[in-house]
Amino acid sequence: MSLIRIIDALKTYYEVTKPVIVYLLVFTAFAAAFVADPGIGRPYHVLAAVVAVFLGSAAANTITGYIDRDIDAVMGRTKARPIPSGRIHPPEKALYFGVVLAVMSVLLASSANILAGIFMLAGLFDNIVIYSRFLKRRTPLNILLGGFSGAMPVLVGYSAVTGTIDLISVVMAALVFLWIPAHIWSLALHAREDYKTAHVPMLPVVVDEKKSVRVIALTVFLMVAASLVPFLIDMGRGFGIVYMAITLAMGVVTMGLGTHLLIWPSVAKAWRLFKFSSPYLAFIFLAIMVDALIT
Repeated sequence: MSLIRIIDALKTYYEVTKPVIVYLLVFTAFAAAFVADPGIGRPYHVLAAVVAVFLGSAAANTITGYIDRDIDAVMGRTKARPIPSGRIHPPEKALYFGVVLAVMSVLLASSANILAGIFMLAGLFDNIVIYSRFLKRRTPLNILLGGFSGAMPVLVGYSAVTGTIDLISVVMAALVFLWIPAHIWSLALHAREDYKTAHVPMLPVVVDEKKSVRVIALTVFLMVAASLVPFLIDMGRGFGIVYMAITLAMGVVTMGLGTHLLIWPSVAKAWRLFKFSSPYLAFIFLAIMVDALIT
């Protein structure tokens, strides 16, 4: 095999992991580990958590891509992905690749401590089995139960350093969990016709546009309101004045986008809300890190 073909193959297998999604989850894991130990006195545990979440997130995306290959093949947004496009053939190659990544992630997380390994395994199970295998094609509420997997990187990062979880780690995980519906449903509204063609009952597919934007706007308002609670109840480390200032600023913009979508519904506005939702979460977690360092 020539060097060019090897490089192309590496790029393809990297692409099948959906790296953009992976990096955001890795950042939440690092933020949680940093808040647990701002001085990074246990560097191996932090590194193990971050790499484990990277491998685990990549594994989940790869395996769910294999499960959803028939869906991806008929959706304009996804049909060029490595599996439906035939760049990874047979598709089982991606499955084997994902399983290897999953095993490595659980072993690495467990090397920090057993609790981190349990959270990693729980996240993989929820995303691959509960969400992708059983709920995605059956109920418009799929993302609610499937959303637990998105919160697991936080618990992996925090528990890897501390060997336990506490209220701070649970609140950080809850912030991710509450962020997921607005993020996914705004994307689903933008790609509504694709999901309809693939017969995937995402919320914007099974209810009309007016109801969809009401639910999305409600999830945005709940997400922003919930993000202010840790400061208001004076939780302390990670949730002080810096956190409040950044969360409030990002929340105002997010609520503005949600309100704009509610009053003047359109696919373009749903896409705008979806694109902003990832920086929103990243800045919230960055604020928690800065506040924890100051504290």
